[in-house]
Amino acid sequence: MTAGRDGAGPADPDAAKTAEPSCPSCGETVYPGEVFCEKCGHRLVPPEPVEAVEVAEAAGPSGAGAAPAPAGAAGPPCRACGGTAVDADGYCETCGMRQPAEGDHVEVELPAPGGANGAGPVAAAGASDRGRRYSRNEDALALAAHAAGVAAVVCDGVGSSQRPEDASRTAADTGAAELVALLDAGEDPEDATRAAALRAASAVAALATSPGDSPSCTYVSAVTRGGSVTVGWVGDSRAYWLSADGAVDPAEGGAEAGAQDGAREPAADESGPEAADLSTGDMAELRASRRLTEDDSWAAFMTAQGALTEAEAERHPNAHVITAWLGADADRVSPHVATFRPAGPGTLLVCSDGLWNYFPGARDLAALLAAGPDADAPDGSEVPDGSEVPDGTEVPDGTEVPDGADAHAAANGAASVPAADTVPAGDTVPAAGPGHDPAADPLGVARTLVRRALDAGGRDNITVAVIPIPSPRSPHSRIPQSVPHSTEPR
Repeated sequence: MTAGRDGAGPADPDAAKTAEPSCPSCGETVYPGEVFCEKCGHRLVPPEPVEAVEVAEAAGPSGAGAAPAPAGAAGPPCRACGGTAVDADGYCETCGMRQPAEGDHVEVELPAPGGANGAGPVAAAGASDRGRRYSRNEDALALAAHAAGVAAVVCDGVGSSQRPEDASRTAADTGAAELVALLDAGEDPEDATRAAALRAASAVAALATSPGDSPSCTYVSAVTRGGSVTVGWVGDSRAYWLSADGAVDPAEGGAEAGAQDGAREPAADESGPEAADLSTGDMAELRASRRLTEDDSWAAFMTAQGALTEAEAERHPNAHVITAWLGADADRVSPHVATFRPAGPGTLLVCSDGLWNYFPGARDLAALLAAGPDADAPDGSEVPDGSEVPDGTEVPDGTEVPDGADAHAAANGAASVPAADTVPAGDTVPAAGPGHDPAADPLGVARTLVRRALDAGGRDNITVAVIPIPSPRSPHSRIPQSVPHSTEPR
């Protein structure tokens, strides 16, 4: 700002600098010429009076001679005040409320073979929401059917990069299309998964226009084929197996419980999913609910090195700093791939960290399914005061981070959210009740999981894909009918 802008004379170089103006509603710093606060949408200047516009009577059947409609009158009305003037950035020019964008909330259903137009069974469904804190949804979801099953891809844009929403959308669409093409051509699921991730990485890298403009994202995919499930990932988006009988792997939730009391270290046989047959090609049998992926993150790195227990690493401010991603500024991309064989019915869940920040363990997620869609949020799921990390959080000085991780330290907030203590000790949670069965209503389950994350704080974008899996030992089992197909913004 410069002094003397009201015509009182030139600025005095010895005068104290004028304080930066701030939004009267939220306190965010604002700048001269801005009409609305970029953070909360509050109008900063009074609206100009709207002059009445006379519309001339049409001169003939063609309407020639009619006066043009007033600027800003086209389009849907404001969701808050009903005003019709919404600017190009999506803000109402009457009340300043930001209007929902097309990608703010997206729901997708994938009809099963033989089903179409909502009249048949649903093979998979997903939902994505921008959450409560971000101004846009930087996650992306893609579901596709191949000749022998389903392919799902979830990507989370790295918030510290440029145009993260472009990176995630490109990666999800490219990965899903490549998976379908390769699988339909007879490619092995693991080879197809690896090739699709690398093709997605190349597509994201091609978005970069300069070293300073390198869109980036994480990537996780899941493929069903016959009696197997294949997952692939780069970064910290995750895949889980949730058993239909409610059983939970004893190793699941151990670290979360330790994070609550700070006293318990993982036992030798509870080292997490990385020790549970995650190597490529082992076809590990899936019985109890468990996580199928291992994060490319600072916390996972420090735990694997033995420098910290999992509970200690998750409490560290650097916990969610990712060490691998897709983007032109990434090191050599090496997708992780693993294949499993479900021993019975269950649900394959693929999600971004907007969900697992609050419900990190398979035990937590199984408890949400058991609670049903209308139950109250599990105790402990609310975010404690002060746990929310502002945008742009930096890694503390002097902290050693794996090579390449510091470039994305601010992605999705550097600090982790304390885990929810949702289930009492034990290896089983109650089976999901009627009306909350993923096989019966995968979209309903996706909606509920997104809502739980929003209720818990919604500090990040939230994306969930739900793929019910009938028992491979029951050839006559089928997925019951679900709600009509829906792909529309909220």
